[in-house]
Amino acid sequence: MGTFAYIARDEAGQKVTGKLSGGSEQAVLAELQSRQLAPVKVEAVREQVRFQRGVSSRQLAQAYRQLADLLRAGVPLLRALRLLGRSKANPRLAGVMSKVADEVADGTRLADAMKEHRDVFPPIQIAMITAGERGGFLEPVLNRMGTFLEHQADMRGKIIGSLIYPAALLAVGTGIIVFALLFFVPQFEDFYGQIELPWPTAVLMASSQMLTNAWLAVLITVAVLIALGWWALKQPAVSRQLAIWQLRVPKLGPLVRNLAVGRFTRILGTLLENGIPMLSAMQISRDAAGHVLLAEAIDEATEAVRAGEPLAQPLAASGLFSDDVVEMISVGESANNLPVVLVTIAETIEKRVDRMLSIVMRLIEPVLLLGLAGIVMFIFIALIVPMMRMSAAM
Repeated sequence: MGTFAYIARDEAGQKVTGKLSGGSEQAVLAELQSRQLAPVKVEAVREQVRFQRGVSSRQLAQAYRQLADLLRAGVPLLRALRLLGRSKANPRLAGVMSKVADEVADGTRLADAMKEHRDVFPPIQIAMITAGERGGFLEPVLNRMGTFLEHQADMRGKIIGSLIYPAALLAVGTGIIVFALLFFVPQFEDFYGQIELPWPTAVLMASSQMLTNAWLAVLITVAVLIALGWWALKQPAVSRQLAIWQLRVPKLGPLVRNLAVGRFTRILGTLLENGIPMLSAMQISRDAAGHVLLAEAIDEATEAVRAGEPLAQPLAASGLFSDDVVEMISVGESANNLPVVLVTIAETIEKRVDRMLSIVMRLIEPVLLLGLAGIVMFIFIALIVPMMRMSAAM
């Protein structure tokens, strides 16, 4: 796909200029003729790379619902895409929809056109669109995708909302401590310079001097440590070991496990509801699981399903799925309504996650407050103890 600038004449002979996206110059010429425009000049335009606002899950959900409503009302797919391409709410999404419409106008299937914009449309959505097109039920698929994306956005919003206060508390506390070390503690250096200091005061003074005199080295060291940590997290062995340790942490481990399992069951159930074959749905769910150990369990379950075995047994062997979830999956397989059961499991787990998240946040907030209060108290005691000793000596 490219962008072409054109000069044309309308039916009244008036000059018309603009830009169109198309796979080739011939495609653009055909589009102009379909608009009753006589092309005078068409030339390719080199697009400049610039910052563009991203597309959120809620915006995509709204677009899918609008597209489903238009199709239900009898609007042809190409015209519906053109209408979404004129939206002013999100210029980037509108631009992408316009490009998708241009490709559909050239005879490309909707799913294939969306594949050219994987930064906006992830594989799970493309797979569902593909199934909807092939099965002739595109409008219900679009509706379900809207619901699915709204659920994802709601869950993400709850998690981020719960982390805002602890993050703000940590940032403010860290700022206060750094301010004290940079501007308050140095005022005592001359006063304590000629006496023997207890170890808390010596540690405090050394920390203040290091931060004051070698702040650039401290920043570089912190940046290097962050870069090394980021690199280490990208290593499969390290990420796997961290995932194991993460699940062993009280309260946090069950929360992380339930989040991953809930995401997996919702994605798998939604894909199966929309006609995606089991093995393909398992692969897409595996890529979207977001947890190393769960991805390994899904790989084993996929091989078992490929060999004709039921899904519940290998999932149970992983230890990540609780007994009640495994039992529900087993019943769903036996009753041949696994997609509905998986979505029901996801809804149950999400309610459980809400409760667990509330408990974890209630624990994190006092722990942060106590930790910051402890550091402030350490600074206070480290500065006061030498004074008390001097007063006692006098």
